[in-house]
Amino acid sequence: MLIIGAKGFAKEVLEVLYQNNTLSRVAFYDDITENMPKKLYNQFEVIRNIKDAQRYFNETCNSFTLGVGGPELRHRLHDKFVKIGGTFTSTISSKATIGNFGNEIKEGCNIMTGSIITNDIYIGKGCLINLNCTIGHDSIINDFVELSPGVNISGNCRIGRFSLLGTNAVLLPKVKIGENVVVAAGAVVTKDIPDNCMVAGVPAIIKKQLDPILI
Repeated sequence: MLIIGAKGFAKEVLEVLYQNNTLSRVAFYDDITENMPKKLYNQFEVIRNIKDAQRYFNETCNSFTLGVGGPELRHRLHDKFVKIGGTFTSTISSKATIGNFGNEIKEGCNIMTGSIITNDIYIGKGCLINLNCTIGHDSIINDFVELSPGVNISGNCRIGRFSLLGTNAVLLPKVKIGENVVVAAGAVVTKDIPDNCMVAGVPAIIKKQLDPILI
């Protein structure tokens, strides 16, 4: 598997692959960082350009996962590596707890250590469910949503595409979050939030409007 990114969150994705005993043929991709070693931890190749990434897909393994955060960036990288033949692949920690009934997890999700996903939950393509998040029953998490560590989502919630919830944010039951919404760390969302805004506070209120994501 090719992990897109070789710093920060990419190292946490590597740990998930270790937990799952799936380290065979793992490599990283980083075409930005200067002075990046040829091998990370003296073990995993770091691919530095898109031509070599395409060769990796053709000759070694065509699976890739995202080792970076940020909903819009994750979407752009998804498009870039699918275009050269990659297969968008989820990394789900064996130390996450996922219910056995009615769940649907689409391709390319990162579900990290300690997360709890109950039943009748939909998680869209390319979502990042970070460390120790909880998602309650009958919730819908749409494509390329990012949940920072410790987010708690109550039952019957809905989160629109490209939204990002900061560390320890809380959604109360039946709350609906629009597309391209940023929820500040520690905020408690008690009512529905429209598209393209940033909210903060307890209870959360709109602090500013955001430009729409044109995708």
